[in-house]
Amino acid sequence: MELPVSTYALLFPAVSLLFLSYTNRFLHLSALIRKLHSDWVGNHDDLLIAQISNLRRRLVLIRSMQFLGAVSLLLSILAILIQLCGLEEVACGLFVGALGVMSLSLIGLIWEVWISGGALRIVLKALEGDLEQEKRNQR
Repeated sequence: MELPVSTYALLFPAVSLLFLSYTNRFLHLSALIRKLHSDWVGNHDDLLIAQISNLRRRLVLIRSMQFLGAVSLLLSILAILIQLCGLEEVACGLFVGALGVMSLSLIGLIWEVWISGGALRIVLKALEGDLEQEKRNQR
């Protein structure tokens, strides 16, 4: 299958937008972890430990997503260079690989979005427990 060079460049805008999104997520989580750490130093609350554990998993996942996105971009660039050398089949294979790696990065994003609610569920569960305790104390 012969693809024009412009086809291999299709991932460039997607990768740059994903990197922006991934970096924003990473920076936000880093700031949140720093805040939770300072809260932990002041108040050794087990709730904070559970939240920090969730955030640690998310940071590792985001770094993996960034790595896979970079590999995808690199494979796309290699596909373009090899296409220009006249090796269309090899270039096509590299591009398919780039699409596969980008898919893994997006699967990581879906997973990270799914577990991002974990910290909120932890807080909500603790809040519900506190509310039930208040109701019992009022009776």
